[in-house]
Amino acid sequence: MSNIVDPLVERIAARVRTERERRRWTLAQLAEASGVSQAMISRIERGESNPTAVVLGKLSAAFQLSVASLLALAEGAQDDAEGVTGVRRGTDTAEWRDPATGYRRRQITGPHFPAEIAEIRLPVGARVPYPAAAFAFVRQVVWVLEGRLTFHDGDTVHELDAGDTIELGAPAERVFANTTDTECRYAVVLTRGTTP
Repeated sequence: MSNIVDPLVERIAARVRTERERRRWTLAQLAEASGVSQAMISRIERGESNPTAVVLGKLSAAFQLSVASLLALAEGAQDDAEGVTGVRRGTDTAEWRDPATGYRRRQITGPHFPAEIAEIRLPVGARVPYPAAAFAFVRQVVWVLEGRLTFHDGDTVHELDAGDTIELGAPAERVFANTTDTECRYAVVLTRGTTP
């Protein structure tokens, strides 16, 4: 087993702990609000576990943040520390990988930009569900760049091809799935609505 610690996992750990402490929640309170076990939250906060997209969805819903916001805050910590503005080289941008599905996410905009834009790569066969609460307080557009995305918006299923977009409405349980034999690449553009 490698002793190398992923800096992005460390920043996610710090962000989850900061959001919990900002609300003055105990581990038990966050576990109850999110449906994620205290043991898992503790391992995440110590940087011992890279949370899956599903776990991040549950935690972000409990915090009333989008997954994109939670990850952007974690990714942005490095930008803030280094004072990065303007040009962001693709090679310098951290990419987060979901250990369960191989889903990869790269933040395009910095933490001070008024919209959050992320590039997602969804591997063949991947299925990533999120609870409705993960979409509260945000307006979001999904834009398919390559491949095909099977998008479940509550009970409605949309087959989105390259070039297609979908503007998300009221919060609903949502699933991002790739049922094809090629990777799907899409962008998520998000702005915040009412602040929690």
